[in-house]
Amino acid sequence: MKPCLRHISYAVAGAFLLSLPWLGIFPAWSMLFAFLPLFILEDDLSKTRNNNPFLLFNYLFLCFWLWHLFTVWWVVKVTLSGIISLSVLNSMIMAYIWWLYHQMKVKFSTSLASIGFAAIWLAFEYCHHRWEIEWPWLCLGNGLASEHKLIQWYEYTGMLGGSLWILISNLILFAIWNKIRSKQFALAIRKGMFWFLVVAFPTWWSLNRYENYAEQGDAVEMVLLQPNIDPFTEKFSGMSAEDQVEKIILLSDSLIGPNTRFVIGPETCLPQLDEDQLINNDFIQAFLTRTNNTQLSFILGAITRKDFPIDGDRPSAARLDSIKNCWYVLYNSAILISSNQIPQVYHKSILVAGVEKMPFERYFSFLKSYSLNLGGTTGSLGADSESTIFKTTPAIGPVICFESLFGQYMSQSVKKGADVFVVITNDGWLTNQSGYRQHLDIAKIRAIETRRSIARSANTGISAFVNQRGDVITETAWWVETGIRDTITTNDTTTFYAQYGDFIGRLAAFISILLTLYFFIQSKIHKKA
Repeated sequence: MKPCLRHISYAVAGAFLLSLPWLGIFPAWSMLFAFLPLFILEDDLSKTRNNNPFLLFNYLFLCFWLWHLFTVWWVVKVTLSGIISLSVLNSMIMAYIWWLYHQMKVKFSTSLASIGFAAIWLAFEYCHHRWEIEWPWLCLGNGLASEHKLIQWYEYTGMLGGSLWILISNLILFAIWNKIRSKQFALAIRKGMFWFLVVAFPTWWSLNRYENYAEQGDAVEMVLLQPNIDPFTEKFSGMSAEDQVEKIILLSDSLIGPNTRFVIGPETCLPQLDEDQLINNDFIQAFLTRTNNTQLSFILGAITRKDFPIDGDRPSAARLDSIKNCWYVLYNSAILISSNQIPQVYHKSILVAGVEKMPFERYFSFLKSYSLNLGGTTGSLGADSESTIFKTTPAIGPVICFESLFGQYMSQSVKKGADVFVVITNDGWLTNQSGYRQHLDIAKIRAIETRRSIARSANTGISAFVNQRGDVITETAWWVETGIRDTITTNDTTTFYAQYGDFIGRLAAFISILLTLYFFIQSKIHKKA
């Protein structure tokens, strides 16, 4: 085979192996060797007579772009420009990390270059949870979500611990490959034994932890609503707000039992509401009357509006209302409706870049009107600066859609007293592909990291109850109007991860900065020499 075709085949093989867990085609542990074709590709190119590092970058960019295309192509139905720019930018960064690894192998020892590669990759995933264009969907550790029995140790390391495990496994396998190729079979066997321990010990510990973990806490009965309103047709044009709310009410009335404590409705299941007039709103009153003198509470998603004086301070996402002569901000919100209480409102804090917010808006404010919001409005939404909880018994940590991908963000709610999590989402935007199943699997990771049960209400599915071990104990079918009622257990203990957050990411960022500085200093010294 010609070298060019061989190198392309390595890139395509890497993209295929990386995609398997997200597509549900192969067990998640395939991630433990998914990078092997890329290491072979890098090593092959480094030994060519005309070693062109930019050629390596191009092959790797192809691999990572195909990985995005295979796994998250369904985003194109929401925003074509968004998925193109996101996949290109992400793939370029990933390819650049490999290019740095390639250069470090020239300047450093292979062992130091490998440490640098792992650290920089983990730092990239860490930053992907915190900068203006957050997109942690394809972080390596998320690929293990479907095999939650193998990752019970996430309660200590978080998702980044899974990414580190995957990177170490692939690096050892590549070392074994090199020893076999150079006919150093004794060394290959020794490294193979080490790889077995690296894979087997966390697996054994996790399975043992899974079997022996016992939930402790109070039982809470909840109802999850799945109204199944098509977001592309019915939600904003084919069905009136009154009809949508009526569907929610009828569905909840058919499922509420004498011991039901909470009824959960999905993201934006209510029409746009004025936060200053919630208690007097007819839609809110319809639910409030059902809670009178009972233990019942509703948690429902809505787009809410908050007004600001025309001449006062206002958030950057504020829009001008020329009729009312004021500024106003729209929020993607969750509302808690309880008996004899003013409704509590939670604002989504982490917005989807290019969909709910314009990234780097302070520098490109003239573009914010081009941001498309999934709640049926245009322009960037407002957001709270940190997580909050609903002060009820038990205390509930509300999470809206995209926020469920952020482990440390949810751990902040644990520190504030959340005993259980409620996730409301509208996965109808993900279409009838693997996206909605991937999103549900992420909830398993969050349950393990925090050891908190999760009640997940999705407009079109999959709605589900997830226990503290990450088991889906009850779930609905996809794209069906339905609802489910079940009991989950609260928890008031704090896991190591919830207490210390992404410490692996912070350590990796520190190491990567030191090694990168050392690399560039050495490069300058060698250039002068």
